[in-house]
Amino acid sequence: MFGKKEAAHIIVAILVLSLAISIWNFEIILYALISVFFVVLINIIAKNISAYYFESEIENKIWETQRYGFKAHKYFKKPIPIGAFLPLITSIISLGYFSWFSSLVFDVKPKSYRAAKHHGLYSFSEMTEEHICYIAAFGILANLLLAVAGYLIGFELFAKLNIYYTFFNMLPISDLDGNKIFFGNIVLWSFLATLILIGLGYVFFIF
Repeated sequence: MFGKKEAAHIIVAILVLSLAISIWNFEIILYALISVFFVVLINIIAKNISAYYFESEIENKIWETQRYGFKAHKYFKKPIPIGAFLPLITSIISLGYFSWFSSLVFDVKPKSYRAAKHHGLYSFSEMTEEHICYIAAFGILANLLLAVAGYLIGFELFAKLNIYYTFFNMLPISDLDGNKIFFGNIVLWSFLATLILIGLGYVFFIF
């Protein structure tokens, strides 16, 4: 299902996020690791299913950034794997009260036989921003459903992690899912953002 490189990126992301939320309370490391594993895996599976529907495939990787300014020439020589250290840095600086909870991004590649389609949605081989938006949105929706399930069965930390994961991934910046959804379908982004904010309200005022 995953190539070696992609699997390595996913494993790194799971370990980094797990450590970030348990670094000041190491007793929950195993619970955190299992919870993050399912949070990330379900998100990826949902995206893969939706990508299959659009006759394409996705490749997950650690979130990288190369630009450090607003001007066109403000670039680092090599991409910085910000997703591998930002969660840890924010957790350490905030003494565990806050942690950036997003590490992975994805690229979409249409399958070769997509170009052979000549009707309706598949009259061209390239993936549009709207198609990519729907793939990203499926992952967000899957995590929101997991959050509800976790809350109903009493797994509060698991429910919280799903909400946090959707919140950070929905930010319309860089190559995060939120950026793909925002520019693909702003109405859908607004709808999902509203659901996530409602979820955050439950996290902060009820849990």
